[in-house]
Amino acid sequence: MRLWHEELLTRLPRQQLLGQHRECCALRGNGWGRKHATVNYVFSHSPYKLYLYHMKVMKEMKRRGYRNNPLWEDPYYRGNSCPAHDDESLGDKNEDEGYPEHDLRYLQECLENLHQKGIII
Repeated sequence: MRLWHEELLTRLPRQQLLGQHRECCALRGNGWGRKHATVNYVFSHSPYKLYLYHMKVMKEMKRRGYRNNPLWEDPYYRGNSCPAHDDESLGDKNEDEGYPEHDLRYLQECLENLHQKGIII
């Protein structure tokens, strides 16, 4: 489980980009709040911030010609097996885009992780 640094989204190989979409779907749905060392920081922000990140992933998917279920473009949507957010549970929709945790150190960590997988960006 990992949310790649936002600067890498346009350069990720197909497998990592589509995996990122699946990860976002899982986190937005029943995975919300389930602790995992790599993505725990996500839960200290509103679900709306994750939605904004997921929109960047889907924008890149569309740019490459991939299709996603358009229901995920609704910030309230959480998947077929999860009740939708309401305004209160979605959180602050004025929150800035981007995770502050996605800093230069995290970018380097992501690049090293990709390198270990044989992916040089």
